[in-house]
Order: sequence, then C-alpha cells, then structure tokens
Amino acid sequence: MTDDNNNGKRSLWQRLRRIAFGVVGVAFVAGIVFWGGFNTVLEFTNREAFCIGCHEMKENVFEEYRNTIHYQNRTGVRATCPDCHVPKEWVPKMIRKIQASNEVFHHLLGSISTPEKFDDKRIQLAQNEWRRMKKNNSQECRNCHNYEYFDYSVQGRRSNKAHQAGLSEGKTCIDCHKGIAHSLPPIAQDIGAPHDAVAPEVFHPVTPPKQN
Repeated sequence: MTDDNNNGKRSLWQRLRRIAFGVVGVAFVAGIVFWGGFNTVLEFTNREAFCIGCHEMKENVFEEYRNTIHYQNRTGVRATCPDCHVPKEWVPKMIRKIQASNEVFHHLLGSISTPEKFDDKRIQLAQNEWRRMKKNNSQECRNCHNYEYFDYSVQGRRSNKAHQAGLSEGKTCIDCHKGIAHSLPPIAQDIGAPHDAVAPEVFHPVTPPKQN
C-alpha cells in the first residue's frame, strides 16, 4: 500500500513538472512572439514615411526640412525625422512614444489641420521640442555630432570660436541651432505670445534698409 502511495505521489509530481515546463515553454514562446511584434510595430513608427503620413507634417515641417542640409548634402548622409525627434536609448524612447500619443490625439482633433492653425501653434510646438532637447542635452544631435570629437583645427574661425565659447558656457546644441532643420516661428509679438517666450538670441527683428 505504501509503495502504491509513493508511486502515485511520484506520478503526480512528474505530471506537475511536465505541466510546469509546458507552461514555461509556452510563456517563453509567447514572450518572443509578443516582443517581436511589439518591436516591429515600434520600428515601423520610427520610419520617416510614418512620420509624414499625416498631411499636417508632410505639408508643413517636412517641406521646410527638404530644403535644409539635413535632407540633402554633399556627403549623402541624411538625418530623418526620427533621428532628430526620437531618442535611441530604450527608456527615453518609450517615454517619447508615450508623449507622442498626445500628438495623435491632437491630430484626431484637427488642432493643426490647416497651415493657418499650424502657424498659430508653431511657437508652442517649437518651444516644446526645444525644451525637450535642452533637457536631454541635445542627445539626438549628439548621436551624430558629438562635440567631444570636434577637430577645431578644421572648423572655420567663426564656428571654432562659437563652439568653444558655447561649450565653456554650458550651452547645448539647441541653444544656438534652433532653425537648423525647420523654419523659425514668427517673432513673439506677431502671434500674441509672451515677450519672453522666444530666446532673445534667436529672433532679431530686421530693419529694412533705407531707400535712396
């Protein structure tokens, strides 16, 4: 009788082990499938074609970007939308993706569905991105332009001086290069924004030359 009980317990234990291994195996395969699917969708949303899939981006900032050196240049190296606006590191990338859900929400609302609406919000949108890049020390810029590897001897005198002075003052890329890929917003007074909303070193009203 005792042997029968022991055999029954061993048999039950073996069945439980097989079930446990089966559950772990299924969970492992399901995890791989889920991760593969998640990563595929994530990378799909990191393509330039996806970024300009809505007309708000394609007809406004993308057209501006096409006329800059980041789009076409002598080296053939192009920085696409996600190169500048989506961090490469995992945690910052996930945070940025979560923040982007708000942009999708406003796309559905039609907040910037016309060029006029876009221009009305341009300075707010620009400031949001400038603030983000200032906070992360222009990380996306430095993925390609790492100032630690600057060779000042081959830079122009003006760039050489500006870079060294800016770095010594604790500035980051976006402090001086706000208009490098997109048109700058109108001056604050023209759109009713607070006077301190725009960095004073960026926007300088130009006085037309006097006619002779």
